Amino acid sequence: MSANRDASKVLLGLEGVSKAFPGVRALEDVRLTLRAGEVTALIGENGAGKSTLVKILTGLCRPDAGRIMVEGREVKLEGVREAARHGIVAIHQETVMFDDLTVAENIFMGHMPRRRGGLVDWPQIKQRAASLLADVDADFSALAFVSTLSVAQKHLVEIARALSQEARIIIMDEPTAALSGREITDLYKIVARLKAQGRAILFISHKFDEIFAIADNWACLRDGVHVGEGRMDAVTQPDLVRLMVGRPVGQMFPQRQRQQGPVVLEVRELSHPTEFADISFTLREGEILGFYGLVGAGRSEVMQALFGLTATTAGSIRIGGKPVTIDSAGAAIRAGLGFVPEDRQHEGVILPLPIYQNVTLAGLQPHVRLGVLQRSSEVAASRAITSELDLRSAGQDQAAGQLSGGNQQKVVIAKWLATGPKILILDEPTKGIDIGAKAAVHEFISAGAARGMAVIMVSSEIPEIIGMADRIMVMRAGRIVAEFARGEATPEKLVAVASADVGVAA
Repeated sequence: MSANRDASKVLLGLEGVSKAFPGVRALEDVRLTLRAGEVTALIGENGAGKSTLVKILTGLCRPDAGRIMVEGREVKLEGVREAARHGIVAIHQETVMFDDLTVAENIFMGHMPRRRGGLVDWPQIKQRAASLLADVDADFSALAFVSTLSVAQKHLVEIARALSQEARIIIMDEPTAALSGREITDLYKIVARLKAQGRAILFISHKFDEIFAIADNWACLRDGVHVGEGRMDAVTQPDLVRLMVGRPVGQMFPQRQRQQGPVVLEVRELSHPTEFADISFTLREGEILGFYGLVGAGRSEVMQALFGLTATTAGSIRIGGKPVTIDSAGAAIRAGLGFVPEDRQHEGVILPLPIYQNVTLAGLQPHVRLGVLQRSSEVAASRAITSELDLRSAGQDQAAGQLSGGNQQKVVIAKWLATGPKILILDEPTKGIDIGAKAAVHEFISAGAARGMAVIMVSSEIPEIIGMADRIMVMRAGRIVAEFARGEATPEKLVAVASADVGVAA
């Protein structure tokens, strides 16, 4: 491709963009080029500056220095509407919509077509919304309420909304985080169609298989600094990992001495009226017990019941050989359980609170002296745990809501580790975090198990569940349908059992 032809395809360029917040250098002298008809993968660890870059591109914050060029002309993006006027629209991991409005109303919210006199042109809205949904192969009506849609369908609405604004530059921020394999394949097809239409796509993902499957180019940030860019067909995954973390990543999962003690948890025939039935298993001291299954298998629901968040209709739980009744989170904590939920933002952290208050929230008593909560004790305890997890922050007083997603996850894990649990339940503990952060979480889980903590780990990532678990329980349709000892499980066996594919033996 000639230089002139290449230059003619550039829709967006960043030159020397820098941004600092109090105590944090978010971006420094960053450059980025997005071309028509191409997908550029933006990679980097949590805290590398990706989120700040997206906020700058969408007008949510202004750079301290540098230039933003759209089709060769410098622009100032003073807000989301100004960014959209220049053809820049973002589709985020967690969709923001009005559930009680129709799909058509959500698509055109903020830029509704109007007739003379200022009245909203409802017939045009319905017609155009239906056409846009057809363009993305949506299988639902423009008149459906958003509350009735699945996560994947809501992503289609987001894409249709971007197209309604005639976006030429589309940012997809972790768009597949909550999608099934089939839904991800469907999304790939839509991205291919957007490329064919000449749109430039910035694709942000922690999943290397996605990046190599969908992207034409890559750009890497590390600690807010641009550290490389190039074509996907000229780079390998180890190359990208070294750029992301600044060091080679050797063994994917930590090695440890697998010495297990006595049974600490015994679950017998635990049942829920609608979500699961006859769940029975044991967990030993120092063991990592994995739970695998497809979306809707009931894994998360079992974990919520174990922690007293949902009521069961039958079954028993014994801890240390003694029967226990766990009917609330408080009862679970007193019994020695900790629970890292899958939805960190809504169930794991309190976003406005500082890091140290989030970390100590589940166990305040050790920090009380003469009836007064001691801030210095909370901060010291939080700092000790979060430093082991390699938390990237401006300090213990920083609000959790200001952290990247991966660092928020570390705060959630730190909160439950601070309670000193005998049994730690982890539901998708590395969902949405990068390879460096995953390594830190894996190392901490293994170290905890080596010290005798019993761990239950729910994961949808097959390499993780095989690499970390001593045993694997497979769930399907609310029941445990198979158990594998370490070394017995393969990706093919797990998927076959989880999906009831009898053509592959368990």
